[in-house]
Amino acid sequence: MSLQALPIGINTLSVIREQDMVYIDKTPLVWQMTKQPARFFLSRPRRFGKSLLVDTLKELFEGNRALFEGLYIHDKWDWSKSYPVIKIDFASGILQSRKQLDERIEIILTENQQRLGVESGNQRADIPGKFTDLILKAREKYGQKVVVLVDEYDKPILDNIDYSERAAEVREGLKNIYSVLKGQDAHLQFIFMTGVSKFSKVSLFSGLNQLKDITLDENYATICGYTQQDLETAFAGHLADVDWAQLKDWYNGYQFLGEPVYNPYDILLFISGNQRYRNYGFETGNPSFLIKLFQQKAYFLPDLEQLEVSEEILDSFDVEAIDPVTLLFQAGYLTIEKAYTGFDGQFLFQLKVPNREVRQALNSHFINGYTQTLASEKLKIQHQVFDSLNQGDLVQLQTVLQRLFAGIPWRNFTHNALPESEGYYASVLYAFFASLNATIIPEDTTNRGQVDMTVILGDFIYVMEIKLDKSADYQKQTPNPALQQIQDKAYAQKYIVGEQTVFEVGLIFNQVQRNLAQLDWRKL
Repeated sequence: MSLQALPIGINTLSVIREQDMVYIDKTPLVWQMTKQPARFFLSRPRRFGKSLLVDTLKELFEGNRALFEGLYIHDKWDWSKSYPVIKIDFASGILQSRKQLDERIEIILTENQQRLGVESGNQRADIPGKFTDLILKAREKYGQKVVVLVDEYDKPILDNIDYSERAAEVREGLKNIYSVLKGQDAHLQFIFMTGVSKFSKVSLFSGLNQLKDITLDENYATICGYTQQDLETAFAGHLADVDWAQLKDWYNGYQFLGEPVYNPYDILLFISGNQRYRNYGFETGNPSFLIKLFQQKAYFLPDLEQLEVSEEILDSFDVEAIDPVTLLFQAGYLTIEKAYTGFDGQFLFQLKVPNREVRQALNSHFINGYTQTLASEKLKIQHQVFDSLNQGDLVQLQTVLQRLFAGIPWRNFTHNALPESEGYYASVLYAFFASLNATIIPEDTTNRGQVDMTVILGDFIYVMEIKLDKSADYQKQTPNPALQQIQDKAYAQKYIVGEQTVFEVGLIFNQVQRNLAQLDWRKL
């Protein structure tokens, strides 16, 4: 029996259904959303199936019954009604000014007007006036309340995020159109807005408080993405011989307070790519702004291993005050590991990197940003660092790390104080170790204090202490104070009971040399 075609890059329900492509039935959750008038907002990372969900809603409200035969919602929906649908989509192109945004909005409103067969009103009206006129005339013509679907609602802002003034101007332009929805609430049956980021309601929606945010609603946790059951049923033929544990390790793990899901884009490309494990979902991403933000804030990268944040951090993205952790979460580089109530009754989240693919991609970006290393040289160093750690070869590790820091073009950091701190060197080491899928325990605690970093790879455990020396003429120190601290505090003692070989490693970086000046170790 031939396998169904894969809907790679297809965000149109009619194409998927008419061409008998694999389709994961999300209509049980769609039914929960649509069975009564409602207004929803959903944030999900890129390539998670948001646009297909928007198109599914459009086909449903327009009453295209044939597309839903055999799906959960088919015998529940009232097909005797069809609704006028206004679709606003900012996916195509890059808008670099408020003027370009306003021109695009005018085109979008005209396209909807023509599709709905509604005569234009006052051509001299401003954008809110034209949008209002479109809603009122659509309701009058069809005799039903209007459905408004907004896809990529935030893309014009994100396209300009490097330039805060321009981003703020674009945000005001979007507020200009979204604010209409509040005033026309009585004429609207359903609103659905989706995008990557989650801007604060105050900054963008201008009082549109009726939107129900289902981004972190366990009832809708799987409305985008593929579940494990989806893969084992709808994709059973395509994944007949897959190693499920390895597939989960690489691509599963996105959690929105419910069952974990896979990014659909990853799975479709994994199958079509002869089941090769590689970086699919993030290979085309270039989060230069994100990396720049981490540099500006001199962020201590090992902290990404044990992040605890409040709901406010995940909910307060805005162009004037961007928290890099918020950006990581909304871009899909971090996800929720667990949620719990803090000591003061505050709702808290523990975050984690979702899977191996994201971990590899994220730390590769950090290596690029924190070291400015060429891609070819970076790969060579990654291989050598991996071989050193995997074989317990500390002599080679010292040589590789010294070559790494010697090769950093420090002129690129002339106006950046980042390399002046101990945290910078720890962050570079962390990025390299994490990109190799090593287990890293930052600020590893014992009953006598905490060591900077414990790295576990293969048969070896490395308990590392890092110090920054600021002397102009560095002289080798005996004993190595970093190694001595590990021994004095017995940081490695708790690891001796296992079968893995344990190394105590003391690293001293010199601020003037901007390199690893001394590395000593003891094998336990």
